[in-house]
Amino acid sequence: MKYFLTGGTGFVGGHVARQLLDDGHEVVVLARAPSTASDLAEAGATVVSGDITDRATLWDPMEGVDGVFHVAGWYEVGASDPSVGERVNVEGTRNVLTVMDELDVPKGVYTSTLAVNSDTDGQVVDESYRYAGPHLTAYDRTKWEAHYEVAEPMVEAGLPLVTVVPGLVYGPGDTSVFGDALRDFLRGDLPMIPREVAYSPGHVEDVARAHLLAMDRGAPGEEYIVGGDPATLVELFDIVADVAGRDPPRAVSPAVFRGLASVAGLLERAVTLPPDYRAERLRVLGGVTYLGDNSKARAELGLEHRALREGLEETVEYELERLSG
Repeated sequence: MKYFLTGGTGFVGGHVARQLLDDGHEVVVLARAPSTASDLAEAGATVVSGDITDRATLWDPMEGVDGVFHVAGWYEVGASDPSVGERVNVEGTRNVLTVMDELDVPKGVYTSTLAVNSDTDGQVVDESYRYAGPHLTAYDRTKWEAHYEVAEPMVEAGLPLVTVVPGLVYGPGDTSVFGDALRDFLRGDLPMIPREVAYSPGHVEDVARAHLLAMDRGAPGEEYIVGGDPATLVELFDIVADVAGRDPPRAVSPAVFRGLASVAGLLERAVTLPPDYRAERLRVLGGVTYLGDNSKARAELGLEHRALREGLEETVEYELERLSG
């Protein structure tokens, strides 16, 4: 089969591309700078120059493919210019799905996120849940708009699209805020973490495999939560600390971070704060939970996640080796 992929130079998209290639598929990878995807080209992918914010660059590489994986997205918490999220997450998604529709591509898989639900307030939600309140970050908001104001209406109009909804994605080379925190801890620079914050963490290889399963087995028009089983940030760092042979960071009340977020919000009216100290970064540490129930994906797609300790052991060992090198 021949597949068109956006986001191949990213954390999840790169793993999707490699798994497709390993399974013997032909893969066309869109990249703004093809040189950044040279590893995929060496692995057998066809890398083409293009940008999801420029619809004209999508036509030729998408023509004649058997399926589309739209994984690309803007991810930044504490962004100095959140308007990028509108251009990439919202309008970029509109461009990819519109061209897919106009070219009659038989099937697509779109990568959403549990962050569209913002804080689930401790509730483990399923695919029927729809959040309608204010968002914690520009990332949450723009992914919500892409999911519900772009993808969902096109699906209702007949677009053969399957939506996968990951939670926290971790693994070797993690580029997320959690990955940054893990590396800070291993450098001895993470003195405290908030209690109550919780995620549905999934190893990047398992989340990538969920994309392939969605293309193979997912029903068009359906959504599948593909995060792992819920775990608190404290539980995650207890494992990380144990693997690294260190004491875990001090767990404190999330009210500390909520208070700091309020102060940062006031300061940001006058000065530009470093990313780690911006209100958005602190706000998502104030007892927030991003939790989803993956029962549907397990039953219908055959989704499986490796044990959390196994995945974190691999991640910690990788990051320690990089830090020591």
